[in-house]
Amino acid sequence: MNGVTPPGAKRKGGGCVLHPLRPGKMKTESKEVLNTENEISVQEESPPAAMSRNGYFFEESGYLKCDTDDGCEAKEETAGEELFDAVNSSIVSGDSIRFFVNVNLEVPPNATAENESAGCVLLHTSRKYLKLKNFEEEVRAHRDLDGFLARASIILDETATSLDDVLREMLKHFAEDPENMEPSCNFEKIMSTLFTDSGTPREGNGTHDVSESTGMNIQTCTSHLKFHLLSDTIQGVTATVTGVQYQQSWLCIICTIKSLQRRHVCISRLERPQNWGENSCEVRFVILVLAPPKMKSTKTATEVGRTFATMFSDITFRQKLLETKTEEEFKEALVHQRHLLTVVNQRPSGMSDGHKAHGPKPLKLHEFLNVGKGISDDIARRFPVYALDFTDGVIGNNKAIGKYITTMIFLYFACLLPSIAFGSLNDENTGGVIDVQKTIVGQCIGGLLYALFSGQPLVVLLTTAPLALYINVIRGICDDYNLDFSAFYAWIGLWNSFFLVMYSLFNFSLLMKLFKRSTEEIIALFISITFVLDAFKGIIKVFKKYYYHGRTGDSYLEKARTDAIPSLGINTTFLMNSSVSRSMSLENQTGMHDVHYGRETAVLSLMLMLGTLWLGHTLYQFKKSPYLHARVREILSDCALPISVLTFSVVGSYIFKDIEMSTFNYNPSESLFVLAPVQSLSIGSVMSAMGLGFLLSMLFFIEQNIVASLTNAPENRLVKGTAYHWDLLLVALINTGLSLFGLPWIHAAFPHSPMHVRALAYVEERVENGHIYETIVSVKETRLTSLMANFLVGLSLLLLPFPLQWIPKPVLYGLFLYIALTSIDGNQLFERVALLLKEQTAYPPTHYIRRVPQRKIHYFTGLQVLQLLILCGFGMSPLPYMKMIFPLIMIGMIPIRYNLLPRIIEAKYLDAMDAEH
Repeated sequence: MNGVTPPGAKRKGGGCVLHPLRPGKMKTESKEVLNTENEISVQEESPPAAMSRNGYFFEESGYLKCDTDDGCEAKEETAGEELFDAVNSSIVSGDSIRFFVNVNLEVPPNATAENESAGCVLLHTSRKYLKLKNFEEEVRAHRDLDGFLARASIILDETATSLDDVLREMLKHFAEDPENMEPSCNFEKIMSTLFTDSGTPREGNGTHDVSESTGMNIQTCTSHLKFHLLSDTIQGVTATVTGVQYQQSWLCIICTIKSLQRRHVCISRLERPQNWGENSCEVRFVILVLAPPKMKSTKTATEVGRTFATMFSDITFRQKLLETKTEEEFKEALVHQRHLLTVVNQRPSGMSDGHKAHGPKPLKLHEFLNVGKGISDDIARRFPVYALDFTDGVIGNNKAIGKYITTMIFLYFACLLPSIAFGSLNDENTGGVIDVQKTIVGQCIGGLLYALFSGQPLVVLLTTAPLALYINVIRGICDDYNLDFSAFYAWIGLWNSFFLVMYSLFNFSLLMKLFKRSTEEIIALFISITFVLDAFKGIIKVFKKYYYHGRTGDSYLEKARTDAIPSLGINTTFLMNSSVSRSMSLENQTGMHDVHYGRETAVLSLMLMLGTLWLGHTLYQFKKSPYLHARVREILSDCALPISVLTFSVVGSYIFKDIEMSTFNYNPSESLFVLAPVQSLSIGSVMSAMGLGFLLSMLFFIEQNIVASLTNAPENRLVKGTAYHWDLLLVALINTGLSLFGLPWIHAAFPHSPMHVRALAYVEERVENGHIYETIVSVKETRLTSLMANFLVGLSLLLLPFPLQWIPKPVLYGLFLYIALTSIDGNQLFERVALLLKEQTAYPPTHYIRRVPQRKIHYFTGLQVLQLLILCGFGMSPLPYMKMIFPLIMIGMIPIRYNLLPRIIEAKYLDAMDAEH
């Protein structure tokens, strides 16, 4: 693009001189955003000699080019001693911003080449776009304005013409105002901080000239070149079809000063428009924002500047400010503009921030009476991409075979080890009717069927701790009333499946719209807590039975024998009973004379549990470290679980083989597939089984849908659609078969399903205000990983009893801790609880921090914690029948969220904290 020579300037030797581009007014749709600019100039040790004559800096995406017109050098050398000041010009094309600086300097003919080369510097320009402040949602916008109005620093009709003089008057106004006193602040130092100056005085004499139009100090004879530019500014820009058009009537200058104690804002209205160079040709308003560095993420200088820049981006508002006569009228105009931005929502064109609250549509009765519509919609949505679930990542350009292999290995261990754990617990609770072998078989069959036919194959089915609890309660009822366990168990499972089929046919999964994000996270954190308590209960039992084994003597073992079936928590592990049997077998093998033997077992068990947790979590976080290649780090992170389990299984069973560790019981079943005698029960027993089946169906319904909802969360960026109704029907059919053959029930498991998604995801890190966030870019939605993992689980029957029995129980406790620790990653409730322990400067700039007052955030967190404690009170009660109604407590959270919480916290704040972003 050719430059335009300003009037009065000579155009010599074809040298290129660029005039500031000022696009005319165009009748076109535009989008206004805020542009913040950082400029830093760096002295170059040996700049090219041609720069002293004629050239330009060109920067695009961080690339800097210093070039000269060789054809002009001869004519430039013979030119007179006339200096033409440089001008800046911005040219925007496409997605990039190009910044040009043109310097046309004439030097005496007798100047040496060394002097000609002196003075070239590197100017780094960094620009980024800021969103306009949303006065409707971001509470800090109102507080910024309230703080300014309380200590208003307003200068009307400033007569100074240079930018430096205007800023000095604003700083002087700060110094003279008793409400804005900063005793330890040096305002001359602040003045120098507002600008970025580069250049060190060199030997030689020269004439010093100041260019007001560009803000650059230029010294001839190239002995000194200094760029006097603002360091950090915010301006309004309008994106048009021809480029970017700047709002040149106002300028927001922001600066961070260490010596300040609080934030300061000063607004100066100039008496006449001033031309201060590129994109600032007719400035009437200057906003100066000063802030200390250690501030909350929503209170920084940039955030305060964004508040006032959003207000000044409205041309109607700026016109009103020009008409004000006094400071009080100026303040009233500010308050009125805030009212417009908040209530009337009268924003300038294109100033939408892209966020709109979309509440769920109210449910209507006819949606539930349309039988089978949800199932048919799910099939129509997922069937067209069914084949892609097998070919994505295997055929085509974006292959992900390596990620599939590591995910399959992770999922294999994530399914097998809990099957062993809960199978051992069921073995002890049912007297061997449901054992480890049957649990593995049920996992294999159910997992394969679900992986093949489900609508969301990334969901993982497992037998879980609540199901083990139900089985234990059923066994107690059968013992009390002399019922056949297999038949009673089958009838409860059949009734459960019947109710699940009804839920799916009548579209009951639509009710999950009533579960807000906060409710789902309470339930998810509850499950994580049960895993933690599970592990600690187990290790405490180990210490009671082994570490204090010698002190309690025979009386303790006798008591342990009589307590063969201890009470269970909601997620109570198999160690409670296995520790008893292990202790008794230990007595038989070694006798009571070796007291230190038990203590060694207890200490080693603690080391194995904590070691499994430490190694697993370290490898899981290894992808964030700078060590090894990125692909190697990713593989180690994906395989963290199997590596940690195998490593400490070898440590416990081979390295310390002289110390016996407790292992799960294995009693091979005579026949795995025997139909339950369902006809042996009376009608009364069958009807009583219906009540238990209904309660069980509530647990299945909530767990299946909440886990599916967490798996399909928007931040996971899944693209193939959901299938809540069809998946619920498929789970009902799978558990029908499992019930008839006496195999343990299975449903969607947390946190295994979200971890499965994470393992198949491509993640990138982003930094915002010093905080690092991981964002999922895409996920490989495949059935292959779940298919192969469950197939390998079935093959693991060949590894019974050895080598699977070499896995010590404390390693499984470490596995539970690892699952609990990794599952809270990204849990917003846990993050808000952690805020109570952080200083405000460390608060992340999340959406709820911006939109909700801090006190309201803590109130909401406290109410969530209270609901969590109530849920834990029922779910972990020592009374087995009370544990069975805890699914009803989960459903009771819905009216609490919709009816009780809005009476304590405003609905708009509740919706903001329940929002995804």
